[in-house]
Amino acid sequence: MNFDFTDEQQMLRKTARQFVDEEIMPHIQRWDAEGGFDQAIWKKLADLGFMGVCIPEQYGGSGMDYNSLAILCEELERGDTAFRTAVSVHIGLNSMSILQWGTEEQKQKYLVPQAKGEKVGAFGLTEPGAGSDVAAMATTAVRDGDDYIINGQKTWISLCDIADHFLVFAYTDKSKKHHGISAFIVERSTPGFSSKAIKGKYGIRAGNTGELFFEDMRVPAANLLGEEGEGFKIAMASLDNGRFTVAAGAVGLIMACLEESVNYCHDRETFGKPIGKHQLVQQMIANMEAGYQMSRLLVYRAGELKNKGVRNTRETSLAKWQACDFANKAADDAFQIHGAYGYSDEYPVARFLRNSKAPVIYEGTREIHTIMQAEYVLGYREDKKLSHMLPGWPFE
Repeated sequence: MNFDFTDEQQMLRKTARQFVDEEIMPHIQRWDAEGGFDQAIWKKLADLGFMGVCIPEQYGGSGMDYNSLAILCEELERGDTAFRTAVSVHIGLNSMSILQWGTEEQKQKYLVPQAKGEKVGAFGLTEPGAGSDVAAMATTAVRDGDDYIINGQKTWISLCDIADHFLVFAYTDKSKKHHGISAFIVERSTPGFSSKAIKGKYGIRAGNTGELFFEDMRVPAANLLGEEGEGFKIAMASLDNGRFTVAAGAVGLIMACLEESVNYCHDRETFGKPIGKHQLVQQMIANMEAGYQMSRLLVYRAGELKNKGVRNTRETSLAKWQACDFANKAADDAFQIHGAYGYSDEYPVARFLRNSKAPVIYEGTREIHTIMQAEYVLGYREDKKLSHMLPGWPFE
């Protein structure tokens, strides 16, 4: 085992951290209050090569390994969850799915501009009546000549009003249940497509989240990702990638909680000494550090399996579950350490706590991941090799 970062990875972290300190930190309190961030951020991310950090160079990306994506997500979430979410959706759920399942024509048309940051990708799986129960989705896609006609609705879709391309899942044969779901690449400009943001979110307020609507939307058959009926497998493989980025982001949030709490412990005094000298405060700091170190190891182990080009559903599930729970607890402890000041906007810990809750729910609730891990141990669940595997690294 080698726990050292490469020079390239160390430079990536330094660059990403500087970007967060200069481009996000000075504005995030206002963006969070206003419910949106400056869209100029996208071009800056693209100019740094972040929009395609782990996409092969032949498809417009930076060609770095999958743990480099984890490093980027850590540092972005240290700034705010909204920015990690944007990269998670654009790269983890959309671009990596096209890399894994797309035809060469689809990669050239959609992956290349996304990796370059010229276009933004998003992911449409969740519906008002279908979250963890994917088979309960109501969206349909009916073949009509060279097109599919899609009708339905998606909700809680990140980048709903921003993305140019969406990976959308719909039933092509509902009688087959999971085996009747298919995946489609949908362009925002397609007639019959519309979106609407959700207002009043508890957390991740700077991020754009909302609903997608499809009314007799015609999508070319050439935009079918994979084969008919492979949509559920594609969705689950996409979630392996998305969950990996969510787990990495949770590590970054714990990092942010630690940084703010340590600074406050040194600045604030009670009973004649810095609060960091009080043992129960030290206990909270120690728990944050333990959660940070354990989560980071789980994430990088999953990333290394991705680099090897092997299934990592089990390892990624564990990383996502544990890292998000640790981050939620770290944010709660950071709030507690700040006492009454945690309740104000003078410090960012209230935002950390609000932001930490959603990742415990999306891309598999903690309850779903708990069941998954138990089923692996009990021998009830086994992962088989997919017809299309995510390419290993180094890319050929």
